Amino acid sequence: MKAVVFSGTTEGRRFSQKLAALGAKVTVCVATPLGAEEQGEMAGITVHAGRLQPDAMAALLAGADLCIDATHPYAVDATKNIRAAAAQAGVEYRRLLRAQSPLPEGCAVFETAAQAAEYLAGQDGNVLLATGAKELSAFASLDPARLYPRVLPTPEGIAACEAAHIPHKNIIAMQGPFSLVLNVALMEQFHIQYLVTKDGGAAGGFAEKVQAAAKTGAQLVVLRRPPEVGETEDELFTHCQEMLQWSH
Repeated sequence: MKAVVFSGTTEGRRFSQKLAALGAKVTVCVATPLGAEEQGEMAGITVHAGRLQPDAMAALLAGADLCIDATHPYAVDATKNIRAAAAQAGVEYRRLLRAQSPLPEGCAVFETAAQAAEYLAGQDGNVLLATGAKELSAFASLDPARLYPRVLPTPEGIAACEAAHIPHKNIIAMQGPFSLVLNVALMEQFHIQYLVTKDGGAAGGFAEKVQAAAKTGAQLVVLRRPPEVGETEDELFTHCQEMLQWSH
């Protein structure tokens, strides 16, 4: 069985390794060199690094038995493109879901980063932006001196902060997920009163952020996860096992 996994997430790495261990030939597609570095090397797995347009995705899927979309829950455009490419290539598409987190009482919940920025505009105090570099432009209306973005330690991450006029002393360039202790230390160091995050689930260290906000007395601001349909890791793994049995 040949499977193509669009990954760059913890569950995508884990799932591709489980598939390869079953004897499947797996191609893992990640968008960045950092994704390839995190994936690592394993027998039975070929890694393709670099963003792909739908046509290139479809070409890569040619001859595959299964397309697994294990991209980040908030990567809506990527999911749309992968779904379209699988349809174009005539390959079965499956979406691997990340379990949602229970949201604590008292957190401010918004559909978009722009709505969260609007809310913050009416408040005073420093903001830890743990939403990723891509969302930074949505907070452009706020005073950059208040913002402490936590971004990946890549040239793109730093460039996004510079483009948003974030003072260099405010840039936190680190690769997560982060422990409760580290979250609390950063929030105390920078006098953070608002922590803005996505519901990244257990893989994204969501619980540690919730606990850190509670511990430091900061207001938790959550960007709601886009609704989607798919399968859990266990459900999808069972399906793959059945596919492998049929192919023998």
